[in-house]
Amino acid sequence: MVDVMSVEKRSALMSRVGAKNTAPEIAVRQRLWQSGFRYRLHDSKLPGKPDLILPKWHAVIFVHGCFWHQHEGCPYFRLPATRTEFWVEKLRRNKQRDDEVTTSLLEKGWRVAVVWECAIRANAESAGDLLMKWLRRGSTPIEVWGDKAKTCHSSPIRAST
Repeated sequence: MVDVMSVEKRSALMSRVGAKNTAPEIAVRQRLWQSGFRYRLHDSKLPGKPDLILPKWHAVIFVHGCFWHQHEGCPYFRLPATRTEFWVEKLRRNKQRDDEVTTSLLEKGWRVAVVWECAIRANAESAGDLLMKWLRRGSTPIEVWGDKAKTCHSSPIRAST
């Protein structure tokens, strides 16, 4: 399939894709703030500049876009049909960096949660509830994701291979 945009237009479009203050991230922040959780944003002193840092709870939260972080099995992740080799390598590096950042934070004693974009799209309130439950009681790093039935789930973060 041929891209309908010129290389210059596609590059300009992709350069405007933001890494901070995305709609899913803002939804998570609002849910936590309304429930009394206070946090810092994007601390460059921590590995990976987590989206939310909750010092009182010694926890960090990453809100991952399903495409950019290659959420396997997710309906929002689809490998582009053009420049496939480029995208495979780029997304592989993103995933590898995610694993390295998570490992580094865990070694520093931080608790780590990853909330996937699909969880927010499925049910932001439920995703927020799972996060709050984890913040109050959880010690194991978790992932929160959603499904087509508008249900959110959580599971321990899988160890990198």
